[in-house]
Amino acid sequence: MLRNLQEKSSTLGTLVLERFTANGNDPKSEVFLKSLDDLRFIFSKEGDLVSLKIYERVNKENRVVASLVNKAYLKDYNLKPDYIEKLDQKVPPPLTAAFSGEIPTKNRSASGKVAILTLGIPLAKDAAGKVTHVAIADIGLARIQTAFRNTGERTIYLVDRDGSILAHPLEKLALEHTNYSKVPVVRQALSSPMAQGQIRYQDKKTGAYNISAFSRTSFGIAVISEASESVILEPARLVQREALFITGIVVSAAFFIIFLFSLTLTRPIEKLVQLTKVIATGDFNVDPGKIAKSRDEVGTLAQSFGSMLHGLREREKVKALFNKFHGSSVTESLLASDQVSVGGTKRSVVVLFSDIRSFTSYSESRKPEEVVGMLNEYFGYMVNVIHRNHGVVDKFIGDAIMAVWGAPQSTGDDAYHAVKAALEMRQALAELNKVREARGEEPILIGIGLHCGDAISGTIGSENRMEFTVIGNTVNTSSRIEASTKAFGADLLISEDLAEVVKHRFKIELAGKTEVKGRSEVLSLFKVRGFIAADGQVELVKTPYSDYEAEAADKVKLVG
Repeated sequence: MLRNLQEKSSTLGTLVLERFTANGNDPKSEVFLKSLDDLRFIFSKEGDLVSLKIYERVNKENRVVASLVNKAYLKDYNLKPDYIEKLDQKVPPPLTAAFSGEIPTKNRSASGKVAILTLGIPLAKDAAGKVTHVAIADIGLARIQTAFRNTGERTIYLVDRDGSILAHPLEKLALEHTNYSKVPVVRQALSSPMAQGQIRYQDKKTGAYNISAFSRTSFGIAVISEASESVILEPARLVQREALFITGIVVSAAFFIIFLFSLTLTRPIEKLVQLTKVIATGDFNVDPGKIAKSRDEVGTLAQSFGSMLHGLREREKVKALFNKFHGSSVTESLLASDQVSVGGTKRSVVVLFSDIRSFTSYSESRKPEEVVGMLNEYFGYMVNVIHRNHGVVDKFIGDAIMAVWGAPQSTGDDAYHAVKAALEMRQALAELNKVREARGEEPILIGIGLHCGDAISGTIGSENRMEFTVIGNTVNTSSRIEASTKAFGADLLISEDLAEVVKHRFKIELAGKTEVKGRSEVLSLFKVRGFIAADGQVELVKTPYSDYEAEAADKVKLVG
């Protein structure tokens, strides 16, 4: 992953440098700054790149040629775009090492804020071979940190070339720049001429022995895997104890034969122990079949070991497949259950419905392949926004999307995440329409409705065919609110219940009142215009597609 991000950063940096050179080496040139618009767009889609700065060294002085900042990434942490500038002043980037020709790494995480790894990349040299331009890439460690959580009996973490923690099951160690350079395996990883290795050492605090392995990358970053020796060797010790017990019973009659037999017994077991260490690092691509093909206990153990390994591989495949169909939160909930059966529980949720305006007439006038292609492109933009804001896509109903927050698990701030997702869907639609118009295609208009309340969350169907979903009046009301967007000529409406929850964090205004089919009381609906920052400043989110001409809507009647 880091190699991929380095290559992307290097490529973007080279493109910026080429345009800089082509426009007279003037970093303030309007033509040069305008030429970076497409690169800024591309950069904003790189989820793990936080910022990219291009520096030029002139007469031993460093100046910034261009700066690309992923505002969406910072916004997820409630940080402003100038956060990187403040970070540069507090924790300077590794410019000296980068200009010397190295590819330095540096942990620039801020405690309590965001985990960042900074990478220096030389871009260009002069005739004398001295580096004249470098790229400083700030990489968000959030996705990398996720990979180091819940590692079971193993402890896996990431350190930089100084021994500082970059990612760890205890995330605060990375945010606080905790240094592990005195830990034996880390010291070995940083000083060894070999890129990979392992070590056995005694923990001074607990007195227990650990088996540790390391793998160092070309950046100097090392992945450390540690596990207690007793845990790793326990399966082998159980078999060894059984073998010794059998040997003790018959030793008086056949000591020499048993001695030879024990050699044939323990060697395959030790090989299995080595394989256990490999699997402990997360590598399932091993073959235990060649260790022992005998029909005794060792052969049975080898076969059982192979069956276990096959099961682990299949579990990973199933988990990956579930994630694509149901989302990670639903998958984790299903895998954590002892058994899956029909039934549900009452939960407080926020439900979102979205629909494409005039989709029926659009689909009737086009080929099925064209309609499916349009929907897949549209869903790609919208589903990414929903997942990024901790929502679960419950189902696709033709061109409609139903998403839910609060089931199967609550984030603790579901209302905020749901409304934020709706505003970002508004922005994502504008980006998609730019792409469509550039291809000579008509822009898309959508309607989004949100409502909060109690619903039944769980699996419905039969023992042979089940589906995870949420049902109840809250879902129906959300669908009716989405249908009301036509009557109000607005792309986004929320219920009065939801507006009351989020009114201090979003700019909202009353759209009007309506009667909808299925509800006896009149609904007061609200438009969402933008965000309200912590300092009270309003950030409007408006696009050419936010408002459109109102039209009659089925099952909706305006009041007043």
